[in-house]
Amino acid sequence: MSSEQEIQVFEQHNHAPRLGAELRALLGLAIPVVLSELGWMTMTIVDLIMVGRLSPDAIGAVGLGNAIYYAPSLFGIGLLLGLDTVVSQAWGAGRYDDCHRWLAQGMYIATAFTPLLMLFMVAAQWIFTGHGVDPTVARLTRSYVMILNWGTLPLLVYGGFRRYLQGVGRVRPVAFALITANLVNLGGNWVLIYGHFGFPAMGVRGSALSTCLARVYMAAVLVWAAWAHEAKRGHALFAHWPGPDWNRLRELLRLGLPAASQVVLEVAAFGAATVMASHLNPIALATHEIVLSCAAYTYMVPLGISAAAAVAVGHAVGAGNAARARRAGWLAIGLGAGFMALMAVLFLTVPRPILHIWTGDARVLALGAHILAIVAAFQIFDGTQTVSTGALRGLGETRFPMLMNFAGYWILGLPLGAVLCFPMKWGLSGLWLGLTLALIAIALVLSVRWLKDSRKPLLRVERAAL
Repeated sequence: MSSEQEIQVFEQHNHAPRLGAELRALLGLAIPVVLSELGWMTMTIVDLIMVGRLSPDAIGAVGLGNAIYYAPSLFGIGLLLGLDTVVSQAWGAGRYDDCHRWLAQGMYIATAFTPLLMLFMVAAQWIFTGHGVDPTVARLTRSYVMILNWGTLPLLVYGGFRRYLQGVGRVRPVAFALITANLVNLGGNWVLIYGHFGFPAMGVRGSALSTCLARVYMAAVLVWAAWAHEAKRGHALFAHWPGPDWNRLRELLRLGLPAASQVVLEVAAFGAATVMASHLNPIALATHEIVLSCAAYTYMVPLGISAAAAVAVGHAVGAGNAARARRAGWLAIGLGAGFMALMAVLFLTVPRPILHIWTGDARVLALGAHILAIVAAFQIFDGTQTVSTGALRGLGETRFPMLMNFAGYWILGLPLGAVLCFPMKWGLSGLWLGLTLALIAIALVLSVRWLKDSRKPLLRVERAAL
């Protein structure tokens, strides 16, 4: 039996299946999504590597351009995270047409917000390439963002259809789309950056155009996968496309706005840490960037498990099986924490070989090994808070994790890190200790909230059965 068939068996039975079957079904959801997250990060790294052959200015322009584009685009994708909750719960309850209706409302949100996000990024590129930025880097950055901006709509279409497919248990097309999109992006970069097959050498503009084409490709693959899924159950995806439903739109925004805000708050927190690190010295900044890349890569795995947790919990809640919802959440949290425990051991035992992937500078290697030890201390907590957020989203709770992220990073972690870094003169270690304490606090609070909230539907189901 395939993992997708196991998931369907889950949705059709209220009695508790064996724990091993639940774990296999969860892994069947999580592994393709984890591969998707890793593929997403790889695409950005490939862009940087391929423009690196042009000039240091090109590297700086693509790096700065992605930084300008990243947070607003993530906010747009975050607005669609509510689809995790409503689609998975509808699918678990057997209301299959509802899944289609929710997807349509997600597309209306994507279409409405795209012009706003594009206008925001036009303004942002001028703000962040103004005073203090090298004129050549600023010019290249603006040309890069202007082209990249045209990929916003396909990016949000991809995000919406991805959430729909994950919600109905169809995760393999998501992994396929991102893995093959990396090949599309790689080929597009080679042709458009350097000028092959008769195309002009466009430099950083070619990298941006290649990324846009890869996003169109990703969106097309997932639209086709959704069409094929609906066709199998005898329902034409576009022949009966639902119109705007204001109640559903409000519900999606009620769930999506806090989730989008949380994503931006977390990204901005590490961006603020980078700004503080830039006020130390070049060695500290280089070390910070490398260590941040290491932490970001390990984070992709619990991020994928978090999405799987949202779907698995939502399926169980929709099916009225609250006990299974609780088990799915705890299994996912254990899976995320377990993986991050292994990464902590890796960071502690072989830090220098890891750092050697980026640099051979002895000063960066020495400082980086020390900072990676601090990163190792928060790996388990980072995995726990990330997956807990997904499990809570499966229950329909997105506001509380957003508030806790704000409090953890912006009230506790960053201020404490700044004090330790500068007045206390602990340098980069102090900055990362502040982030570590923030992640520990967020993980503990969200775990307690999951323990409390996951019992609520169980009580409702038990009472209904009496």
